[in-house]
Amino acid sequence: MHTNFSTKEMRDPNGIAEIEKAIDKLSRHHIRHIKAYDPKEGKDNERRLTGLHETSSIHDFSAGVANRGCSIRIPRGVAEEKQGYLEDRRPSSNADPYMVSEVLVRTICLDE
Repeated sequence: MHTNFSTKEMRDPNGIAEIEKAIDKLSRHHIRHIKAYDPKEGKDNERRLTGLHETSSIHDFSAGVANRGCSIRIPRGVAEEKQGYLEDRRPSSNADPYMVSEVLVRTICLDE
């Protein structure tokens, strides 16, 4: 379940700066997110997030523009327009969407 996330500030002109701040925050809480994104606290994602087949490595946080092999992807159009959203590619297909939303809000919006 890839998850697109934005705040009003990210969608404003030059919101790319807010997207970059969010990515920095996410990078500091990678393990917490891996555990929240999988009902088995990362065990299912160990088989999926191998770094192969357009997935990131479960062990390393990464981000990039139009890169499907990253933890966090900034779509090409977002990078060109300098505003929009980010895509978190780490949640498993059986992730609880409420848990995913909660950990994103806590990390990005509440600085927890």
